[in-house]
Amino acid sequence: MAIQWFPGHMHAARKKVAETMAKVDVVIEIVDARMPLSSSNPMIEKLRLFRQRPALRVLNKADLADPALNKVWMNWFKSQPGTEALLLGEDNKQIALKQIPALCLKLAPYRTGVEKPLRALIMGIPNVGKSTLLNTLAQRKIAKVADTPGVTKSQQRIETLNGVILYDTPGLMWPKIEHEPSGFRLALGGSIGRNAYDEVEVCWFALEEMRRRYPQALMDRYKLPDLDGDIETLFARIGRKRGAVMSGGVIDEQKTAELIITDYRTKALGRMTLETPDDFIGVDLGDGEDVAEPEAEPDAI
Repeated sequence: MAIQWFPGHMHAARKKVAETMAKVDVVIEIVDARMPLSSSNPMIEKLRLFRQRPALRVLNKADLADPALNKVWMNWFKSQPGTEALLLGEDNKQIALKQIPALCLKLAPYRTGVEKPLRALIMGIPNVGKSTLLNTLAQRKIAKVADTPGVTKSQQRIETLNGVILYDTPGLMWPKIEHEPSGFRLALGGSIGRNAYDEVEVCWFALEEMRRRYPQALMDRYKLPDLDGDIETLFARIGRKRGAVMSGGVIDEQKTAELIITDYRTKALGRMTLETPDDFIGVDLGDGEDVAEPEAEPDAI
């Protein structure tokens, strides 16, 4: 079953973003490096292209993603017109953060000095690390940070110490996730509200992906000699290995799913990226389902 999640406050946020897009020079979109295109909001892309704004794609959580595929995705994003890309993880955070203003100025070189400060709109889906990045760029705590998606619910305007004006927005999903695998990946990564999906189903999806892409990591983590059998059988084998067994020898499916999902999110399974650009060849991600372009009022440049 397809996973969908679009809380009520996001309707108002969507309208506000469309209005603010006209006032900024650059869009900074934070994506999850473990699922870069699944976590890139097609609604943001539609509004950005309508306004002809360049984009800086920050691939956050890069230290949790496959290093080889980090390079693949960086090259892919940089190949898109009007786009720069940057890897951001715990292992390069300070260096990467210093590069963000420079990359934004590269995309909008006409915005310099006090008279014409650079204005950037920071966007991203829930729980992708946007608020943490904003606090760091502003060099003070101005946005709430939590592991639960949907914490930020209103837009803020912040002037940084280096003169850049940042517009913060709530984590924003789009009304309908057209690509079913993307919905499962987003749930696995923690960007979907817990009430919108079944953890066991998400775990089955994850095991199928991991068995195909990272079989040795699965065998090493759960001390399995092989990965034979269907996904339900593999799931049960892991449950037994991890002691998620109820009375009568019945597998505790909920506990098993939680254990595997936690192992993925905390890098206990290793650095994994669950998609490549080739996975999206011929795939229509949609554009946010009936997202009307804003009226063409003069841009505030």
